[in-house]
Amino acid sequence: MDQVLEGKAALVTGAGRGIGRQIALTLAECGADVILNYRGSKEAAEETAERIRTFGREVLICPCDVSDSEAVKQMIESGTQRFGKIDILVNNAGITRDNLLMRMSEEEFDAVMDINLKGTFHCIRHIARQMVRQRSGRIINISSVSGVLGNAGQANYCASKAGVIGLTKSAAREFASRGITVNAVAPGFIDTEMTAVLSKEVQEDILNRIPMKQFGRVEDIAQTVAFLASDAARYITGQVISVDGGMAM
Repeated sequence: MDQVLEGKAALVTGAGRGIGRQIALTLAECGADVILNYRGSKEAAEETAERIRTFGREVLICPCDVSDSEAVKQMIESGTQRFGKIDILVNNAGITRDNLLMRMSEEEFDAVMDINLKGTFHCIRHIARQMVRQRSGRIINISSVSGVLGNAGQANYCASKAGVIGLTKSAAREFASRGITVNAVAPGFIDTEMTAVLSKEVQEDILNRIPMKQFGRVEDIAQTVAFLASDAARYITGQVISVDGGMAM
């Protein structure tokens, strides 16, 4: 893969597994050093970090709950001290707490909003001053097709991912004159651990709603993120790129 991100440092949240893991690997393969954030499995994060090193890139592992503003601030400071700057921020950390709206507890709603939306806000806010000083930066927020279309049983998740889209557009307007682009990627149903546990009936129902009649791959999302992080996307900002097999068109 071309070294289009040579000399760049990227912070990827929720990078221990799944989509975040592949984003971190792809950015490293494109030449970026990586600050790898995770909240859950230390073993998975270390395995991802070891893969990154095989590309000849440096990696800093930062365990951090992105809903904690002070912890996010410290993570960004640690990454800046290690690499001198942070050029790329990928807000990927996210959780689900699915339930029907009438049964959903306030705790289930708040937990999802705190990680998915407020966590994205914390990361952007704390990295913004540095990127403004640099007069350059790439911020890519991972939303979801569910934030565009809605989904029964996921009112909290859909609201959080729709909020990420609004946050993306507002931040893009605020930072555009400073050489900072802010875009969102909205994955559809991607072949990960989360989709693997769905029953065959549910998977077939989902596939019937996807014009391309197949789940996406984590590489589809990661390569889109790498493009948005590169100089090739320098004139793209405030956009939501759907990577969903046509589901939301």
